[in-house]
Amino acid sequence: MKKLFILIIEGTTRPKRESIKAAKFIYEVGKTIEEIDVTLVSPEDFNLPYDGNDDENRDPRYTELTAKADAFFIVTPEYNHSFPGTLKRLLDAELDNYIHKPVAFAGVSNGSWGGVRAIEALTMSVREMGLVATFTDMHFPRVQDMFDENGKIIDEKNIKRVKKSFNELIWMAKTLKYGRDTIKSA
Repeated sequence: MKKLFILIIEGTTRPKRESIKAAKFIYEVGKTIEEIDVTLVSPEDFNLPYDGNDDENRDPRYTELTAKADAFFIVTPEYNHSFPGTLKRLLDAELDNYIHKPVAFAGVSNGSWGGVRAIEALTMSVREMGLVATFTDMHFPRVQDMFDENGKIIDEKNIKRVKKSFNELIWMAKTLKYGRDTIKSA
C-alpha cells in the first residue's frame, strides 16, 4: 500500500518562535511511523504576496504539496487568544486542495493552556476550508520548559501523545481518501 503523505505546517514566522521546537518534534515522531511520509513547512518557506487564493497569490510549491497531501498536522502558537495571521494567509492560499482532507492540531504557548484558544479559533476556519478536524489535539504548554537546549523533548511521554494524534489522523486520512476516491461529491 502506498504511504500516506502528511504535511506538517508550522504556523508562524517569528524569529524567536518556540513553536518550531514542537513542529520539529512532531515531524521527527512522524518519520518513525512506517505507513506515512511527512514534510515540515512554514509560511516563511513560500512566497505569498497578497491575501486571496487566485493564481497570482499562490506559490506553486505550496500548491503541489497541498494537492499531494492526504492529511495535515498544523502546529500553531497562540497569539492573543488566536492563531497567527501568517498561518491564516498560508491556509487561505489553497482552498481547493483541502476539501475532504483531515487535519490534526498542536497548540503551543508559553503559558499553561498550550494553545487551546488558538486551536478553538483555527477549528472554525479550517472547517470553512473543507478540512475535517480530528479530536486528538496535542498541547505544548510552557513550551520554553518542554525542550532541552538542543530542542529535544524532555518528557518522552509526549512521544506517545503525538503518536496517538497521528493514529487518529491516519485513520481519518484513510477513510476520507477512500471517500474522495470512490464517492462522487454532490
